[in-house]
This record gives sequence, structure tokens and C-alpha cells, in this order.
Amino acid sequence: MIIAVDGPVAAGKGTLARRLAAHYGLAYLDTGALYRAVGLALLDAGRSADDSAAALAAARALDPARLDDPRLREERVGEAASRVAAMQPVRDALLEFQRDVAARPPGAVLDGRDIATVVCPDAEVKLFVTASAEARARRRHAELTARGETADLDEVLADLQRRDARDQARDAAPLRPAADASLLDTTNLDIEAAFRAALSLTEGAC
Repeated sequence: MIIAVDGPVAAGKGTLARRLAAHYGLAYLDTGALYRAVGLALLDAGRSADDSAAALAAARALDPARLDDPRLREERVGEAASRVAAMQPVRDALLEFQRDVAARPPGAVLDGRDIATVVCPDAEVKLFVTASAEARARRRHAELTARGETADLDEVLADLQRRDARDQARDAAPLRPAADASLLDTTNLDIEAAFRAALSLTEGAC
């Protein structure tokens, strides 16, 4: 079984995807971490996140071990990831890796921006997790401060809105729900309520 979980940043899709994977005993892949790893590789090399040739080279040479680097969660890496994710050659280079994970029995849960529309269009379950920009900004701000990072809520909201606009407007796999995806708005849900709703939608789709 393949479960595709898409949605914008800080909507809760990663937490829900991990819990669904644990519930069903499936592998889990945070596909956003792939793009973050590419972005981090560029930053470590002192290259611009807009350097398409360097980004493609980093994607082709991606070491899966880099997916565990705690620096991937830094805001500067998220910004770089959003930029490299808009490059079609980078997406093409990472596509096979994602599909290989999904194809291994008994299946997997993948979360990202284009799982149901591009990576696994034949997934048995397709969820699109969303929430208001304000709710997502508050969540991201809480995550950052919990890690000891200094963050201004208004700046977090503005950054989130810029990333939303970039993800939705890009030519390469724009962020949008698949036509047959189940929508889950987590604006007013805590994690337990959101998980129950996601589980209900998943059971209904199987």
C-alpha cells in the first residue's frame, strides 16, 4: 500500500505521515528532506541555491545518510530547498529514489508537495493536508523557538507565504491537491484529532 501525503509547509503532513507509517507498519519517506539535503549541500559548498548546475550535481550525488543531518530543519536550509525544488532537472534526478522507496513491499508513506500528482499518481491513498497560513506560522514559530532559535512570528508568516507562492507558481510540479485526494484541514485540530481524521480518510480510501 502506498499512502501519499501532500500539503504546504507546517500543515502537519510530516507528523501525520510518520504516524500513519507506524500504524500500518510501512516505510516512511520525508521527500522534502531530499530537497533540503540538496540545499544544504549547496550551502556547505558556498554555492547559491539558484545555481542550477550545482544543484543538479548535488541531487545526483545525494548521500541518503545526509537525510539524518539535524541541520536540515534550519530555516536557511528550508529556503534553499524551496529554491532548488523549483528546478525540474533536480526533481527528475530525485524522482527515481522516491519511487524506489514506494515500490518496496509492503509499501510506504511518502509526504511532500507532489507525491499524489507526480511521484506516486497511482497511490491507493492520497491525502492533502492543509491549514491556514496563520496557524502554520504559529506552529513553525513554536518549532523554531523550541529548538532555541530566535524567530519573529511576523517574519515566519511572511517567509511561509513566500514559500507557498513559490511552490504553487513553479512550473515544475506545482503544489496542488490531486483531483482524487482527500482534503484534511488541520487549522483547528490538535495532533491527535488530526491523526484520527487522517486514519479515517485512509481507511475509507482502502
